[in-house]
Amino acid sequence: MDKVFISQLHVDTIIGVYDFEKESKQSLYFDVEMLSDIKPAAANDDINLALDYAKVSERIIEHSTAKPVELLETLVEQLAHIILTEFNTPQVTIRVSKPAAVAQAQTVGVEITRTKASI
Repeated sequence: MDKVFISQLHVDTIIGVYDFEKESKQSLYFDVEMLSDIKPAAANDDINLALDYAKVSERIIEHSTAKPVELLETLVEQLAHIILTEFNTPQVTIRVSKPAAVAQAQTVGVEITRTKASI
């Protein structure tokens, strides 16, 4: 199985537990890996047969900015479910980084791997 990936997708959104986090947008960075068989798309040179990373990126941005949540864990679980149900991939790994969360760290975050069988 092949991988289609998105690296460092930047999204500004409201996310966090604390009141000050709910007052202004924060930057999140997403790394996404999706399993896919790229042979049909490659053989036909047809985007309609491909796992379209541009459409996945748009969906991540759309969902991440639509309704604020408090936890990164909540957001990545929601995104994994969306990607597995709306796109042709049997497995997704999502890593989200929140660079402003801990002043002493360059970034913190959450990474999950989910399969169609787990949803």
